[in-house]
Amino acid sequence: MPPASSATAEAYARLTEALPELTVTELGHTEPFPEGASWVRAAQLAEGGPALEAFLAWDDDQVVRDYGHQARPDVIATFGLHRYAWPACLLITAPWFLHRRVPRFPVTHVSYDRTDGGMRMAVRPPTSFACLPGDPAALLPGARVVRDEDALRTEVRAAIAEHHDPVLAGFGPRARRRGRALWGMVTDEIVEGLWYVAERLGPDEHERARRELELLLPGATRPFVGSAAFRDMAGPDGATLPSRDRASCCLFYTVRPEDTCATCPRTCDTARVTKLTAADAG
Repeated sequence: MPPASSATAEAYARLTEALPELTVTELGHTEPFPEGASWVRAAQLAEGGPALEAFLAWDDDQVVRDYGHQARPDVIATFGLHRYAWPACLLITAPWFLHRRVPRFPVTHVSYDRTDGGMRMAVRPPTSFACLPGDPAALLPGARVVRDEDALRTEVRAAIAEHHDPVLAGFGPRARRRGRALWGMVTDEIVEGLWYVAERLGPDEHERARRELELLLPGATRPFVGSAAFRDMAGPDGATLPSRDRASCCLFYTVRPEDTCATCPRTCDTARVTKLTAADAG
């Protein structure tokens, strides 16, 4: 029999167990979205108007507060897009990874709050979701049974693209980025978000996430840019250091040039090994 709750409720509960700073609330079909200055609808971000300006003001204030100076407007927009897209991708990849269910969320069905010490998302029930043959959830309203794992991966890519396409249209002019550069960011959010959460779920799940992401993003899966791009590096003691090559740059180097990410395209392999070794020791 199908579960009594939604097709995604169990996955979101487990996501929060692994990552307590991220919570997902599933609303009823007629239940209103949360209100308040800290909440913003994804559809409002896609419009690129006053709501997006208010959203990015948080990033502007955070940079000044934490680093003592302002960042360029395009850098602020890039930070804001990253901070939305990272959890938004998990709305889709977490149910797929944990239960082989792929929900569809148009921008009208998602609201976001990241100003209260964490990340909160409120979502309407998925307009539809894909699943595999034999899944009990196939009896739920909105279920679409697809033939196999490869077809389900196609659904993941389509669901993420459907949600992010209008969001990128809103952020793009402020981030001063277009097509390939913007989709490169989304590609990175898909991979790094799920890989990070899977690490919290345990070493076996972390390794499984790597394999799954390599199949999800093998390359040439437009609009996404490149592949999952994992690679292992040799540490100074011969240990294996898992890493990946980002498809985009988050521009944090413009705020603190000495503090680039270990996976940044601007970071050479020698510096990358140093950073990964330090992180592993920590």
